[in-house]
Amino acid sequence: MKRPSFIQGVIVAAVLGFFASAIVATLTPFVGLGSVVRLVIPALGLAYLLYLFGRSEERIGRVTTLSLWGVLAAVTWWIAPPLPFYLLIHVGAIWLVRSLYFYSGVMPALMDLGISTLSVSATVWAISRSGSVFLATWCFFLVQALFVAIPPAIKSRRTSHATSDNEKFDHAKRNADKALRQLFTQ
Repeated sequence: MKRPSFIQGVIVAAVLGFFASAIVATLTPFVGLGSVVRLVIPALGLAYLLYLFGRSEERIGRVTTLSLWGVLAAVTWWIAPPLPFYLLIHVGAIWLVRSLYFYSGVMPALMDLGISTLSVSATVWAISRSGSVFLATWCFFLVQALFVAIPPAIKSRRTSHATSDNEKFDHAKRNADKALRQLFTQ
């Protein structure tokens, strides 16, 4: 599969936003807002995780990653930390999975951490301004969709100079070998 696009991320954000708002509106009268939110957050995380797996070229470790994510979600639900910390744990899990499956360096992963932080800020802003679960969820995943702009790897200058130096050395070695062969064959 190819890397996801921003448009796909916008569509996923809208679908997950609709799903979250429908579940919250349906279940809140029966079990209360706090309990529903604690169920919706891991459900959204699982849906997004499956979306990431579907768009990742990396095939190794999916079962292990999914299992570890499930254990983390269950333990976090059982311990029941305060809601902001609960949300941050799940956002951290999304960040970690995306860093493992889409990046091959520390700098892209740190840039993605910045996007995750920005998405939490957008969510808090949206829920405080509108009170809408749909808008808060949509803003969160809309900002998350920006991860496609982060390059999978950022090459340092040293690597390019080292490659250039190696190429120069190889060229010089070939010329020296050629000169020696001409010298000894005549």
